[in-house]
Amino acid sequence: MECREAVVSYLSWGLVVGGGAHLLRQNCAQYGRYAPTKTRCCPARLGWFLQEVPALLVPLLLLLLSAETGTGRRLLIGTFMLHYFHRSIIYAFLTRGRPIPLIIIVYAVIFCSLNGFLQGHFLLHCARFEDTWLTRARLTAGIVVFALGMIINIHSDYILRGLRKPGEVIYRVPHGGMFEFVSGANFFGEIVEWCGYAVAVWSLPAFAFAFFTLCSIGARACMHHRNYQQRFEDYPRSRKAIIPFIL
Repeated sequence: MECREAVVSYLSWGLVVGGGAHLLRQNCAQYGRYAPTKTRCCPARLGWFLQEVPALLVPLLLLLLSAETGTGRRLLIGTFMLHYFHRSIIYAFLTRGRPIPLIIIVYAVIFCSLNGFLQGHFLLHCARFEDTWLTRARLTAGIVVFALGMIINIHSDYILRGLRKPGEVIYRVPHGGMFEFVSGANFFGEIVEWCGYAVAVWSLPAFAFAFFTLCSIGARACMHHRNYQQRFEDYPRSRKAIIPFIL
């Protein structure tokens, strides 16, 4: 398949514009604690699987259909797919979250399908790597940052699951790990992941996705922070919303 440069450009700038819109409006998707009381929903585990799995399957399909792929391309697309394998298979099976509105799942399926195509198509058919690319410090640094972010994200999700017994929908103050510094520790970990991915790939699609992630779930972390402060009078005052010691 030849590189569809126009499609890559449109989708990448669409992520930038979408991220900017989230940042300006300071809103977040209406699921979880923000879901409307009267709306059709899907069980949390099935919902998370359905909405996240396209970002795993679309790049995988592109990879299988590609005639030739180098080590670097497989490494980077594998990094992207690793996150969504965890999100759609492992996290979805373990979650104790609230049911997800069907409209949120539809939007998420569309987003994950398009972004999965964007990242996979660019890496497999558009990116140009030099022979010495695999030995560059930027690649190593990006992969390390990605791995660190994924560890923070997984550990933070583990802490959140421990706050609820099966079937409970109540909220408690999380403690431990990065939650000692920010209210949205799980979101912070995911933002770090995609920033690391962007550094490793060093492309417009990767940086556009990292920017969109920062703006969208960063806004959600800020809403969580305000919600915690309203719910709990003794909520730690030193804890920030999403960036330790800053915001």
